[in-house]
Amino acid sequence: MNPLTALPDPDPATLARLHARLVDAAAADDTLDIAYRTVDTPLGELLLAATPAGLVRVAYASEGHDAVLANLAAKVSPRVLRAPSRLDDPAREIDDYFAGRRHVFDLPLDLRLAKGFRRSVLGHLLEIPYGITESYAQVAAATGSPRAVRAVGTACAANPVPIVVPCHRVVRSDGSFGGYAGGPAAKRALLTLEAA
Repeated sequence: MNPLTALPDPDPATLARLHARLVDAAAADDTLDIAYRTVDTPLGELLLAATPAGLVRVAYASEGHDAVLANLAAKVSPRVLRAPSRLDDPAREIDDYFAGRRHVFDLPLDLRLAKGFRRSVLGHLLEIPYGITESYAQVAAATGSPRAVRAVGTACAANPVPIVVPCHRVVRSDGSFGGYAGGPAAKRALLTLEAA
């Protein structure tokens, strides 16, 4: 019993039913700006978040999912709700990617969290084929700013949709991996998966 209300705590099935009604009502009233869910992957649990325009965020557990959701609420909209079925397509494509069945993602993207040069870098990253890497210098040159190598690294580090926008395919000129939001082991795992 909850001592504050003297009512029994609701059972999980009731909570799930009420949550589903909330999701349906928010969708019907067009008040759900950001839907999210988590998916289990070989690299741990990933948070997927989408707006009506498309996938807006993919986050590793190491980034802190609660912090990522708070950031989305501050930068995009406070109307955020766990609505797993709204992200079935991205979840399926992520699963297919890790199973080796998908080499290109076919998802609408909402890249509003990347602006200016960072947005240009993300656009180029989408052109790097599966199993191929480019150096930070090559990406800088391809985006028309050959001296902006560090800025390319910053853009990759701030990529709001890693894996789907493949910043893991960008390495240092000497072939070493460089940094990655999911950590060096995640970057190595992704490049190994794509090299198989």
